[in-house]
Order: sequence, then C-alpha cells, then structure tokens
Amino acid sequence: MTQHEVDLVVIGTGPGGEALATGAAKAGLEVVAVDKHLVGGECPYYGCIPTKMMVRGSDLVAEVRRAAAVAGEATISPAWSTVARRLDEDATTHWDDTIAVDRLTDAGATVHHGTGRLSGPRQVAVETADGEVVTYAARRGVVVNPGTRPALPPVEGLADTPYWTNRDAVRLTELPGALVVVGGGPIGCELAQVFARFGVRVTVVQHGPRLLPANEPEAGELLARVFAEEGIRVLTGVELERAAYADGAFALDLDSGEQLRADKVLVAAGRTPNLDDLGLETVGLDPTARSLQVDEWLRAGDGLWAIGDVTGHGAFTHVSMYQQAVALRDILDQGGESATYHAVPHVTFTDPEVGGVGLTERQARDAGLTVRTGQADLAQSSRGFTHGAGAHGLIKVVEDADRGVLVGATAVGPAGGEILGFLAVAVHAAVPVATLRTMIYAYPTFHRAIETALADLSDES
Repeated sequence: MTQHEVDLVVIGTGPGGEALATGAAKAGLEVVAVDKHLVGGECPYYGCIPTKMMVRGSDLVAEVRRAAAVAGEATISPAWSTVARRLDEDATTHWDDTIAVDRLTDAGATVHHGTGRLSGPRQVAVETADGEVVTYAARRGVVVNPGTRPALPPVEGLADTPYWTNRDAVRLTELPGALVVVGGGPIGCELAQVFARFGVRVTVVQHGPRLLPANEPEAGELLARVFAEEGIRVLTGVELERAAYADGAFALDLDSGEQLRADKVLVAAGRTPNLDDLGLETVGLDPTARSLQVDEWLRAGDGLWAIGDVTGHGAFTHVSMYQQAVALRDILDQGGESATYHAVPHVTFTDPEVGGVGLTERQARDAGLTVRTGQADLAQSSRGFTHGAGAHGLIKVVEDADRGVLVGATAVGPAGGEILGFLAVAVHAAVPVATLRTMIYAYPTFHRAIETALADLSDES
C-alpha cells in the first residue's frame, strides 16, 4: 500500500474543519481534507442554516397572528411547502456539497469523501466511498474535527421505531398531525415551536425540571409559559420509559403513568461525540471518552489538534470557528492569542430568543465567586410596552462582586441574540460594572433594559 506524504490532514470538515483546511492550503501547505458525509458538516445542511430558515417562517406566521392586537386584522395560511422549498433549494442546494468541495479544492486542498482514521502519530488511513484505502503521513500533523451525532436515549423499544432526529426534521415535505419531541434543549425547543406554529399538535417531554437546562432557570420558565400560551404542551420532570410503533402511530409510556400517542416522534435528547471510530487508540487516547482534552492551542497530542464539539467547550459553530483560527495559527507557527472560554455566547432561536454568555448564577456560585445578580423584565421596558404582543423577555446579569465585573449574562426577548452581543463584550473584556453604569443607553430600545438590570444588582452572596 502506497503512503502519501503531505503537510496536514484534516478529518472532519464541519465549519471549523473546512475553514482550517482552506486557510492552511491558502498558506501553502499540502492539505488533505476528509469527510464521511457532506463538506461543511451539520451546520449548513441540518443545523444552523436550515433550522433558522424554519424559525424565520414560523416567526412570520406568529407575527401575522399578533397583528390584530397592534395593527388590525390580518390573516395567513401557513404553507410548509414554502419552507420546504427554501430548505431544499436555497439552504442546502438539495443537500449537495459540490459548492463547498469546490471551495476547498480551489484553495489547493485534496478532498476525500470517506472515513478518515488515525493509524498512528501523524498517520491517517482514509477509506473512500468506493472502498479504496489511501494512507497519509502528515509532516505537520493531523487535525480532528469529527463532530457529533444525535444521541438515542436508552428507552425500551425506541430504537425499533421510525423516530426522527434533526436530520429528518429539516427534510420534511409534509407535517404530521401530532408530534412528541423528546428533549427540551435548544434543538427540541426550536423545532417544537416551529412545527406548532404550522399547525402540528406538539408535546415536549423533558426529563429535567425545566426547558433549556443549560440556561438560567428564569429563561426556561419564561419559555415554558410562552409555549403554554401557544398551545405547546410541556412535560418536565418525567421520563420516557417505553416506546412502540404500530399502524402508523407511536405509543409512548411515561413514568408518570400517562401514555402519549402521536404520529411522529422527534428525538432531540443530546448528542454523541464521533470519537468511537477515529482510531484514537493508535495515538494513546481513549476512544470511549466523551471529549478530547486539548491545551490552549487545541493540541490533543504531538502533531495532533482537535477542534469543535469534541473538545467539550460548547457544541456551537462559532466555537469551532474560533478554535480553528487558534489551531491554524499554531500549525503555521504564527503565535498570537491562545484560546480562552470565559465568555462563550450561545443563542436558542425560539421566540423569544434565549441568549446567554459566560457563567450562570449557579455556575458562578459553584466556582466560589461572591455573586450579585440583577434582572429586568423586557416586557415592562418602554420598548416592550410599545412593541406590544410578543414582547416577552428578561435581562439577567451575574456579577463577580469582588472584582466588580460581569461574569455571565442572559438576554431573553425579541432579538435576544443580538442584545447578547453587548453583554458578551462586557463579559469578555471584563468591563467594570461601574463603567457600564456610566454609559448612555439609547431610548427606547430593548437593550436599555441592561441598564435596569445593572441598577438591580444587589448583595446575594
């Protein structure tokens, strides 16, 4: 078997992997990029981009329905076919990655559709789609960006049913009458609201005590109230024990004794890292691990870098893109700033949007900080008053009182993810709260509620 010598091999071309491979090739390195599915990864085909198109459609439906309260009668006839066409044609080009492959090859990289596995330090074996095995020795090293796949909870009978994941959800051309969503995290909440607004009867089953468990409790509680207003049934603190499928219908048994029946089931119960078939054992790493330990330059070993979801610093496209830039500078010996994660922002694109950055109040207390918190009700702000229907929201800030800086914040509301940008800068740069209080906040805006939340900071340590 012939072994090819190159500078760099990138296994997994999600957004971070694709960008790193492109940047390395443009810098003059001989680069090989490998992906077993679509170049570009989950985000452009099954995640960020298509789901936000779905959200956009559902938000417009909701806005028209709110019109009567603020502008007069208006009607809409929601048509999922319009959304499905946009997903197929505009978002994913029929789930074809030719454009992404061409971007990489135009940059000078070699692209393989196939399975890349480590076979030793700086060694990679690629099994291509036609069964050929090509081996590479990488002079600079290997970057792994394998991503994650939908997790299947250990529920009796569930694996034997035709359940959906997010990949099925974005390819739908027809909607079911009734849907059960298993999981109340960001994916489950976004899709539950989208489908409900297009006329599907939706029930969300969340084993934990609230929706969006990674966010502040106030955010999940507010979203649950909004869901109830929109007719979405939310069951928290319950476990799905058994699942069965017969005659075109699901039967789901809960530990509460209730049985749910639905046309379809969407499983959105977390993600599993794609580390089990990566050949980690050949470089002394554990293939059963939930994440790869990396240093501040994303090094997982000698001549080995890891970026993206599997590093455990947040399963977000923006984290992967941030990490690839740091790793690429290291690969190219360019220096610069290494990676830090004290101000990682994240947004759930429900209506209202739920944005968070840095530490939650609980995380800050668990870290031993002297904590003060402040809150403001977005609906009670001047902009919330003028906005009218749909102005649900809140601002919450978490201060390290000893240093007088924000270490975390939450923005829930219309454009909550955009409001979060202000708070992310404050947390990232450790802007003193005293300085934030001296700012002039535009009136009447949603972000002006930040000033109110800062004024509400009180001793709670």
